Amino acid sequence: MTKRNSLILFLLISVFSSAQQSSAPAQQSSTQTRPDSTLKVDVKLVNVYVTVTDGHGAPVAGLKKENFRLQEDGHDQIISVFDKESALPLSIALAIDTSLSTRHDLPLEQASAKRFVRALLRPVDALSVFGFSETVLQSTSYTADLKRIEEGIDHVRLGAATALFDAVYLASRSLDRRQGRKVMVLITDGGDTVSKMNYKEAARAAEEAEALVYSIIVVPIESSAGRETGGENALIQLSEDTGGKYYYATSMSQLDDAFRQISDELRTQYLLAYYPSQRLSNSQFRRLHVAVTGPPEITSYQVRHRAGYYTKKSDF
Repeated sequence: MTKRNSLILFLLISVFSSAQQSSAPAQQSSTQTRPDSTLKVDVKLVNVYVTVTDGHGAPVAGLKKENFRLQEDGHDQIISVFDKESALPLSIALAIDTSLSTRHDLPLEQASAKRFVRALLRPVDALSVFGFSETVLQSTSYTADLKRIEEGIDHVRLGAATALFDAVYLASRSLDRRQGRKVMVLITDGGDTVSKMNYKEAARAAEEAEALVYSIIVVPIESSAGRETGGENALIQLSEDTGGKYYYATSMSQLDDAFRQISDELRTQYLLAYYPSQRLSNSQFRRLHVAVTGPPEITSYQVRHRAGYYTKKSDF
């Protein structure tokens, strides 16, 4: 390169650098003084899945948006989305207790679970089978393939202990990644002996996944001295806090009836969704309350939904 060309190149680089330095403060100042600058805040739509039942416990269909009043932390919220849930896709985590304490009832539970799946599942839905004893094993990924699901139910295997809370936690995390309605169905005698997760961690995982937990508590001998009432109480609380329900089953007919009631409810639920209004509370947990309004025959209905939601994901 000649001296002349080198000099021209040097001058061009110098001019370019000076232009960059002089324009930077002007760009920064322009950004700071723009009158139309706005702060964008991401407000998340909160979904509340609601089950309404009459005095006999039968699901109530046909209600309208104006029949519902929704509150968060005691403050009325505007319902932005209202839908009848029967048309929306459904993801179900079916978790079957395979510990030694359930070995006599497992074949009956498997047969009843298959009937439930055949009656409920549609092509748009998906179900995953979990078996849990001292470990938790996912027999099938989420699918609508009835053959694969039934094979998954058949292949759950007996173990020595019970990791119930681990099963709730892991099934919840699998549901958390899915869209639409999310449901967990637990078939167990309620005992927990070896879980790494505790009840609080398992319950929070279910609440963060927005999963409705339905617990079928199998009690072959209701007055048995070895009955795990502490585990039963935990399942009852978990079902109530997530907007699901619990059932006791001491026979095949009661097991089938529990599955039938779950299926009926899932076909007649409602979705209420809203954008939370401004609030000053620093609590991570927002408490929800839904009531039905209208004539006396409507206000006498029972309403079930999740107790609330967390504004921040856990680090579990």
